Amino acid sequence: MSVVSERTAGILMIVGSTAFFGLAGVFTKTITADSWTIAGWRGLSGAILMAAYVLWRARGRPLAPALRLGWRGWTLAVVGAVASILFISAFKQTTVSNVAVAYATAPFMAAAIAWLVFRQSSPVRTMVTAVVSLAGVVIMVAGGLEAGRLRGDLIALLMTFCCALYIVLVRAFRDSPTVWAGALSAFLLFLACFAFVDPFAVSTRDLVLCCCFGTSFAIATVLWTEGAMRLPPAESGLLGTAEVPVAVTFAWLFLGELPPFASVIGGGIVVAAVFWYASRDLVAARRQAVEPV
Repeated sequence: MSVVSERTAGILMIVGSTAFFGLAGVFTKTITADSWTIAGWRGLSGAILMAAYVLWRARGRPLAPALRLGWRGWTLAVVGAVASILFISAFKQTTVSNVAVAYATAPFMAAAIAWLVFRQSSPVRTMVTAVVSLAGVVIMVAGGLEAGRLRGDLIALLMTFCCALYIVLVRAFRDSPTVWAGALSAFLLFLACFAFVDPFAVSTRDLVLCCCFGTSFAIATVLWTEGAMRLPPAESGLLGTAEVPVAVTFAWLFLGELPPFASVIGGGIVVAAVFWYASRDLVAARRQAVEPV
């Protein structure tokens, strides 16, 4: 496949993944079951599909390296499982737009974690963008004080922290099989839900929707993984910002949920900051690519 075709395929895959990721809020709010039941059945169906993907990618090669997790892979799986249950719980207790906006700050929260834990320095531009994004989130959360969404907004921020930690760990544990860890993370949720609820006490309608949710999640993960392999990180990050408006649009179309005014203002600030940061990275990467060696 030519370089142009690879890049086009990567763009289509990343954009496609944002559409599937953006359906998470719609699925969660449409399903009447509790968060643990949703997480459990979504986890089981998603785990099966992601495991199938891992086996397909490893075809013709020894399976052991592709499936060997070690303590690093298991750490990724546990952190991913915690982030997933918080993600679903946040949707249950606040608006889709607020969860999407909070999640958009994950890259900058990851930069802060990397600096605190690994002493990895970040460009001044990263820290400035992080401060601007934080201001947008503060506006969004302040709006939730009066509307009774504060608990959900705080869960969304805790979820974002776990996702940011996951990003840092993925970078630190480069040799770990990320998708396989994600599959086991999803399966762990299915096992964990038995400690809190009876996952079989679910209606047929909700069970079908949960499995559709898991399928959507697995497809999004695979598309993002394949797309990220074909594009520079800066371009992947820029295209990934489409998830915020996609999630808000789906919430409006399928749920009739309009974002509160504070969320519009705060979300606009966050999206603008993320878009500016990612676009600057993309321009710098392209300049570097055309400079003579």
